Amino acid sequence: MNMNVEDLIDINQEVVEVEEPQLGQIPRNPKVYVRRINPFEEYDDSKFKQIYRISKNLAENIINMVHQQISVSNRGGGISPGLQVLTTIRYLAKGAYEQDIGDIHGISQSSMSNIITRVVRAIAAYREQYISFPEGPEVDVVKEDFFHIGNCPSIVGAIDCTHIKIKCPGGDNPLLYINRKGYYSLNVQVVCDAKCKIRDIVARWRGSSHDSRIWSQCSLRRKFENGEINGILLGDNGYTCTRYLLTPLLNPVTDAEEAYNRSHIRTRNVIERLFGQWKNKFRCFFNGMQVSLDTAKAAIIALAIIHNMCIDDNQENSDVDSEDEDLLNPRQNEEGNLLGAAFRQQYIQRYFRNHQR
Repeated sequence: MNMNVEDLIDINQEVVEVEEPQLGQIPRNPKVYVRRINPFEEYDDSKFKQIYRISKNLAENIINMVHQQISVSNRGGGISPGLQVLTTIRYLAKGAYEQDIGDIHGISQSSMSNIITRVVRAIAAYREQYISFPEGPEVDVVKEDFFHIGNCPSIVGAIDCTHIKIKCPGGDNPLLYINRKGYYSLNVQVVCDAKCKIRDIVARWRGSSHDSRIWSQCSLRRKFENGEINGILLGDNGYTCTRYLLTPLLNPVTDAEEAYNRSHIRTRNVIERLFGQWKNKFRCFFNGMQVSLDTAKAAIIALAIIHNMCIDDNQENSDVDSEDEDLLNPRQNEEGNLLGAAFRQQYIQRYFRNHQR
């Protein structure tokens, strides 16, 4: 095939025109919108509760409660308050990674991180409304509920601490968050009633802090000390026995002391059942909270609120044994308080002296 110079020039010009298009003519990649499911429509009631650990009715109540605080712009495919709440609860219930939960719901990992922080803080803001110590006529109801468990009179709460696993918090002294079991944690103090409802919670102490120190510094102890609360708490031997916090006897001798110990253990067991229910429902407590320290503290309060809402909503909780070693090896506080020990003996003689072995 014969080709002259003019043909070559024409070909070169065509090639140049193809390789160097006008900048204004370069096509832009179309924006891709990820499909996001609506869990309320996608799942029936049973499947919904299995995935999110709460009923649709309760989920709607939580969404309505924090709707204003977590609403974002709908421009660019904004994530609805409902999906923000459900993905956060799913993340905490599963104890998984943010990216895994985000992939399922069509949300990026960075957005999931922001959503979790936003939602738990919004829920935690309702702490005073959902976590309160009984007052007035309610105190007598709580005492009666406890009495029906183990025949212990005047009991208004059971107290204990549990370790919530967290990631390394960073900062100047991260080692202070390592507990005696060797992992980073927050030592969370909880007081509950006979129905396993959380009545007081302190979720800000490092894992190395002793239970008795947390109790000595909390506002609830000061209320008992000042006589503002008419009743008695039950605690294990990690606490000092006082006139408002009774602990078991380490070496019971008489029939009355044996009966007291049996009644104490049976009644105080409610706090261990609470920890079992709480941790079983929200697996992040077992697997560790892979969020910042401040977000972890807010999440613990938020999950305490959701737990109480479940009880108010008459939702059943599954009992499992707590993984806390304190159940098997309770720490013993031999120092004691002489006035507290004397009060305990008076309590035993008054209510348990007629018990036989």
